[in-house]
Amino acid sequence: MKKSLPALISSLIFLMLTTSAFAQKAKPEALQSWRDARLGMFIHWGPVSITEKEISWSRANTNPKCPNVGPTAADVYDNLYKKFNPVNFNAKEWVAIAKASGMKYMILTAKHCDGFLLWDSKVDPYNIMNSPFKRDVCAELAKAAHEAGMKIGWYYSPMDWRDPDCRNAKNAEFVKRMQAEIAELLTNYGKIDILWFDTDGKSAPWDPQTTYKLVRNLQPDIVINERLDIGDQGGWNEGFIGPNADFHTPEQTVGKFDQRPWESCMTVSKRGQWSWGGPSDGVKPAAQVLDMLVRCAGSDGNMLLNVGPMHTGEIAPEQVGVIKELGSWLTKYGSSIYGTRGGPWMPGKYGVSTNHDKTIFIHVLKHQGDTVELPGIPAKVIRSSELAGGKVTFLQNDKKITLILPKAGQDIKDQVIVLELDRPASGIAPLKMSLPSLSLTAGKKATASNVYQKSATYAAGMACDEDESTRWATDNGTHSAWLEVDLGSPKSIGRALVQQAFPELKRIKKLSIEYWDNNQWKSCYAGENPGEFLDVTFKPVTAQRVRLNITEATEGPTIWEFQLFK
Repeated sequence: MKKSLPALISSLIFLMLTTSAFAQKAKPEALQSWRDARLGMFIHWGPVSITEKEISWSRANTNPKCPNVGPTAADVYDNLYKKFNPVNFNAKEWVAIAKASGMKYMILTAKHCDGFLLWDSKVDPYNIMNSPFKRDVCAELAKAAHEAGMKIGWYYSPMDWRDPDCRNAKNAEFVKRMQAEIAELLTNYGKIDILWFDTDGKSAPWDPQTTYKLVRNLQPDIVINERLDIGDQGGWNEGFIGPNADFHTPEQTVGKFDQRPWESCMTVSKRGQWSWGGPSDGVKPAAQVLDMLVRCAGSDGNMLLNVGPMHTGEIAPEQVGVIKELGSWLTKYGSSIYGTRGGPWMPGKYGVSTNHDKTIFIHVLKHQGDTVELPGIPAKVIRSSELAGGKVTFLQNDKKITLILPKAGQDIKDQVIVLELDRPASGIAPLKMSLPSLSLTAGKKATASNVYQKSATYAAGMACDEDESTRWATDNGTHSAWLEVDLGSPKSIGRALVQQAFPELKRIKKLSIEYWDNNQWKSCYAGENPGEFLDVTFKPVTAQRVRLNITEATEGPTIWEFQLFK
């Protein structure tokens, strides 16, 4: 079926690009409204849900300039739509689930890299109207969202791995069709609040200036992420925001503290799959999902939490259960998340802080005794309390604030402490948590046997940077791995601290602390099931090279911090 560029759409694009002004960035009030929302629902869905494999990436490669090398033959993948009939899809139900989960906006994969369109397109017949379902999913979801007062946005993949013109000799024609598809999405469905472009890390010949101008002119109140500009020159975890984009998008990790707009896209799926992965896919524990949200807010970012509906059109009950638990928590404690900014204290061992007007919320995620000590601030604390209602005693001087926590609240995942100030917290510059002592590994050269997707974001050194918002991570399916640190010169070592990320997943089964001596590795500690914090002492040894050797793990071990002390 040959794609066409309808004359009406072509004329509309020409008119937009030749007669309208070009606003380079989102309106401040639109961006602020999106930031205040803090939590959104990401939805990856399409015919691929029939196979329970990853969207787009499971398709075999037919374009050498695209990176996918999936196991599903292209002629099989590209014909899945002929069997795609999600008769249980109910847009109002999806919106109701999002609202019950505390989400303030929704973003649907209107078009992913596989090229399939979930709307009634006049540009490309490879769309939902030519499936047995024959219903415009985008139209129904937009209508339901508007009726419920929910912000709505589209995920749109500029690259189309199915289209032979993409990145090839006829790329200019391909881009015209791409822009025509975007025009449909932004013309036919009322107000669209967010446009979420993607990248596959390859070249990005998408005529960005024209594309941005088209988007801004069709939807003046829209906010746009940064990935249209990202190609082989950089990644989405690097914090890049181009001159025409509004926010950056760390993926599958909580972003670092950054007062520029950002949004971490994360999955409910236990194994990190975006589209429906079948009953064996599993879900993250609700406590982990809550931790992700709170850490995003405390680092001053949003979280876009992904669900992958089944081929029937329903969101799986186990995914609904987890996100609704999040909604229940937000019903009680949402004032510490919605409409807040991160800080003034940057993330630390205690957890994170958020603030709004003259109120600071301390999210105590890790209890190390009955007190929390925070650096002093240029404001007076008028009163303190627990958001759940308990009494909190505080001591304040110029150098620090000490909180004495109610024991009853220390059993919950996030104990939220409220400090009321005599002035707005927004006037306080971000404060880095002071560390009483640095470990011997801090800032030292680190190497590892495996790094997740060879990404610098998860490099070995992230476990030795005294920053609990960063981590060393390994590829999914990794069952053993080591992390080595060169201390620079021989040091006496008698204590080790290992902080495992996501301990509730119980990934690490066996590990040892080893040192290099006489051309061989020797063990100074060996143990099992370390949990969240492993803090051990052993007979002191002197060594320059030391490693954490994970000898048995269920899958992809990941470490927040590896510290050594005398």
